[in-house]
Amino acid sequence: MLKGKVDKSKLPSRHVTEGPARAPHRSYLYAMGISEEEIHQPLVGVATCWNEAAPCNIALNRQAQSVKMGVKTANGTPREFTTITVTDGIAMGHEGMRSSLASREAIADTVELTMRGHCYDAIVGLAGCDKSLPGMMMAMVRLNVPSVFIYGGSILPGRLNGQDITVQDVFEAVGQHQAGNMSDAELEIIERVACPSSGACGGQFTANTMACVSEAIGLALMNSSGAPAPYESRDQYGVASGEAVMNLIEKNIRARDVVTRKSLENAARVVACTGGSTNAGLHLPAIAHEAGIDFDLFDVCDIFRDTPYFVDLKPGGQFVAKDLYEAGGVPVVMKELRKAGLIHEDCITASGRSMGEELDLIEGEADGRVIYPVDAPLTPTGGVVGLKGNLAPEGAIVKVAGMAVEEQSFTGPARVFECEEDAFEAVKQRAYEEGEVLVIRNEGPAGGPGMREMLATTAALSGQGMGKKVALITDGRFSGATRGFCVGHVGPESAHGGPIAMLKDGDVITINAVTGELKVDLSEEDFAARKAEWKGPKETIYASGSLWKYAQLVGSTQYGAVTHPGAKKEKHIYMDL
Repeated sequence: MLKGKVDKSKLPSRHVTEGPARAPHRSYLYAMGISEEEIHQPLVGVATCWNEAAPCNIALNRQAQSVKMGVKTANGTPREFTTITVTDGIAMGHEGMRSSLASREAIADTVELTMRGHCYDAIVGLAGCDKSLPGMMMAMVRLNVPSVFIYGGSILPGRLNGQDITVQDVFEAVGQHQAGNMSDAELEIIERVACPSSGACGGQFTANTMACVSEAIGLALMNSSGAPAPYESRDQYGVASGEAVMNLIEKNIRARDVVTRKSLENAARVVACTGGSTNAGLHLPAIAHEAGIDFDLFDVCDIFRDTPYFVDLKPGGQFVAKDLYEAGGVPVVMKELRKAGLIHEDCITASGRSMGEELDLIEGEADGRVIYPVDAPLTPTGGVVGLKGNLAPEGAIVKVAGMAVEEQSFTGPARVFECEEDAFEAVKQRAYEEGEVLVIRNEGPAGGPGMREMLATTAALSGQGMGKKVALITDGRFSGATRGFCVGHVGPESAHGGPIAMLKDGDVITINAVTGELKVDLSEEDFAARKAEWKGPKETIYASGSLWKYAQLVGSTQYGAVTHPGAKKEKHIYMDL
């Protein structure tokens, strides 16, 4: 806690609060009821992605108030602001999904601009959905200010026929309904009970994966991501996060002191051992890019490959985020990783203590039900695997959590679709054959544009009982709720002339998650001949506006699909201006 008059000579807020020339600026602050004492304290941005678009964001405003209390208690002056969110569950399965990945960049950009424009000294960021979590963390690292992240919490599971259910079950119910195995009335019942509270999707989908990342990487206080959104106990973590950021200001611990190559490796370990979302292979390189750290998709996948999978969470397993919280949460998971020597303990965290010091405080142990002992894992390698080969020179990624080893290789003829809608229509009509590899292209970051997730298609396949009888590859993405043999992030993407653009129906494709291969039975000469005949990227309907701009800027998925040069090219650090 800061005590006495603060020396603001090295804090950004001095530019708006100190000296006679800033009298007009102070007049605006007085207009909002801020006292003289508060004006001369550090100004802390409290950024949320609150909106009424979906349950994942709806509790963030309430939680922000507890953060502000913590900042005030520690003699800081909180300034709350909001930014956008595009919620994947609502955007899924239609044109709106093109806005999802682009929203990550918009969140990072708007938080950066707000912080810069108002000269805030530090940030506590609250987020609750798939792209808002990485977007908020990217902004923290880009600005390199004292930063604390706090997750809004997961949704409570629904209950139906004595079983926990999530929105994943609703998507798969659509496939059962299309197959004639579920009535209209049964579908209506499941849609009404699957999501009973505020909070993000309950399984180890992208939001909960990135929430675990926030703790493992050190930007969030330990165990702060665990409690479900409706729990008022989350407010205690809000207060503690507000107090923690003031401690970071005092000690001048900034986001890039926390986010290092080692802490990124810690985060990748937690993704792997929990069977987390393949989207982490996109977001971790993007966070690293903001710090100027080389950590691409292949680096992430190297970590995945030698990390045991020992936390039994949906979609590949049985349990949801609430169950993980009750079993001890991320801290107990990281304690297990430490036993195997798989954690860098010297990384600094949001508390100001090292990761090792934090884990020394944790008394819980693996329960053997949700969290298995690291020496008795579900599988010896991670629940997410990287692939490479002549069909994906820049890599691809597949989630194998919950799949037996014999299910992790697949060879079959390609059935090529030029967009997700065509594939979904074919699945609805059962216009495909068992044993085929369904290829959905022109869905990458630039070619889509927006790199849509394919949950509607994969869930329909699972609902039809075909999830293990066909494979699917795309230059787009898959939801964290996807299960089955589904390969995403195939790079280079079709719009950039990648090998996936050259595929034709009947080409024999081999996917082997055990050996890490993704290849097609074509020679270099075959590819060259097809490339010569290629007519170029598929034209999109987005010729102006934000998605057009995004398509012009976005880079390779191997490096996180980022839209600016990153820390390696920067000529100043905001905090030091």
